[in-house]
Formats: sequence, structure tokens, C-alpha cells
Amino acid sequence: MNPLRWEVLGLAFVLALPVLALGYRGDLTIDDMLARLPWCLAAAWAAVALLSAVARPRKEPGKPGRTPAATPAPESESESEPTPAP
Repeated sequence: MNPLRWEVLGLAFVLALPVLALGYRGDLTIDDMLARLPWCLAAAWAAVALLSAVARPRKEPGKPGRTPAATPAPESESESEPTPAP
């Protein structure tokens, strides 16, 4: 999975907001902030990969793909109408 997909980048930005706020407030230096931002991208990539793997539907073993439904054989007229008893 590409780490630069839109959902990964969006979640990385959301996860980076507290780091950016701490840097803006002065609690973190620029070096500390820049060291923690790649971890936000890695955490977002892992979260999106996990959620997309869990949300994917399971494939049943033995059924590799979708198989067409079996059509019933047409019945003959003699089988569909009951015969009168003698």
C-alpha cells in the first residue's frame, strides 16, 4: 500500500496536529517536532493498513471466484402433471 494515499496523509495530518501545537506553544523544539512527524505518518499508514485489511470481506476457501448459479433443468409435461390413479 502506498504511504502517500489521501486517507493516509489526512490521518497523518490529524495525528500531527498535537505535535505541531506543542511546537507552536514552545514545549517542543524544531528538532523534536521534525523527529516526531515521520512517526505520525508511520502510525497513520499502519492504522489505514489495519482498517482496510479488517474491512475487506473474507473469501471462502474452495470458492476462488463468483460462480454462476445453476439453472434447474426444465421438467417435462408428464412429470409436472400428476397421472390419475386407476
